[in-house]
Amino acid sequence: MPSIAPALADVTASDQALRRFLHGLPGVDPVGLEARAASLGTRSIKTTAKAYAIDLAISMIDLTTLEGADTPGKVRALAAKAVHPDPTDRTTPATAAVCVYPDMVATAREALNGADVKVASVATAFPAGRAALGVKLADTRDAVAAGADEIDMVIDRGAFLAGRYLKVYEEILAVREASGAARLKVIFETGELSTYDNIRRASWLGMLAGADFIKTSTGKVAVNATPANTLLMLEAVRDFREQTGVQVGVKPAGGIRTSKDAVKFLVLVNETAGRDWLDNHWFRFGASSLLNDLLMQRQKLATGRYSGPDYVTVD
Repeated sequence: MPSIAPALADVTASDQALRRFLHGLPGVDPVGLEARAASLGTRSIKTTAKAYAIDLAISMIDLTTLEGADTPGKVRALAAKAVHPDPTDRTTPATAAVCVYPDMVATAREALNGADVKVASVATAFPAGRAALGVKLADTRDAVAAGADEIDMVIDRGAFLAGRYLKVYEEILAVREASGAARLKVIFETGELSTYDNIRRASWLGMLAGADFIKTSTGKVAVNATPANTLLMLEAVRDFREQTGVQVGVKPAGGIRTSKDAVKFLVLVNETAGRDWLDNHWFRFGASSLLNDLLMQRQKLATGRYSGPDYVTVD
C-alpha cells in the first residue's frame, strides 16, 4: 500500500494547500503530448520481440465483464478463460485478473479454484459514482468480504471538476481503508475530465491518497484510454516515484482492442516509465475483446496461419 513521503505530506494538510500543489504542477502541452504519443506508436517490433510482447500483454489483462445481464455461468466461463486463454496451447499465459461487479466476486473466486489469477471488483457505485460515501464504502467492503484481491473505484468527477480536491482525496483515503489488504485502482474517467491538466492533477491526487494503480476509464463513456492520456499518467507515476520512492501502477481501460494497440501501449510504458513497469503487478489492460485478438496473433506466429475469430471463444 503506497504511503506519502514526508516531503509531500504537507500538501494534503488543507484544501488550500492541496489546490496550491495541484495547480502548481507543470502545465501540459497538448500538441507535444499527442505528438510524442503518436511518435512512440510508430516504433517497429521484430518477430521475437512481438511474441514476447503478445504474451506479456495477455498476462496484463484484467478480463472483464461489467454488464447488467451478467450471470454466474458467464462469470465462470470468463474465469476458465482467464486461467487457460487458449485451451489448445497450455503455454499461453493466464491473464492477470478477472474483473466483475461485487455480487459476482464469490462466483469468480470459486471458479478460479486457487489459480494464480486475481479477482478484481469495481466498487463505489461504478461507473457514475453517484452515491453517498457510506454506500460506496459498503460496496467496497462487500467486495472484499466476498474475496476480491483488488478494488477498482471511481472518483467523484463532479467534486473534482468543481475544484473540491480535498473531498476527492478524503474519499479515496476512506475507500483505501475499506479495501484493507486489497490493492486499490483509482479510476479517473479521463474522458470526463476535459483537459490534460486535469488528468495530471487527478493522477497526483490519486497517488497522494494511496492508490496502488491509477486507471484511465470505466469503459462506459465515449472517450476511454488513449495513447496520449496514458502517456501522461505514465509520466506522473514515473515522477511520483522519483519524488517519493513509491511505485504506482497504471491501467488504461476501454477501447484497446487489437494486438497492435496493445504493443503500442507497451512501448509507451517502456519508453516513458521504464522497464520496472513492464510487469502485470504494475501495468494492466482493462479489456475483454483485446484477449481474442492477442490469441489469434499468437496462433499466427506459432503456425504461420491466421486462424480467425472462430478459433477463440466469444465472451
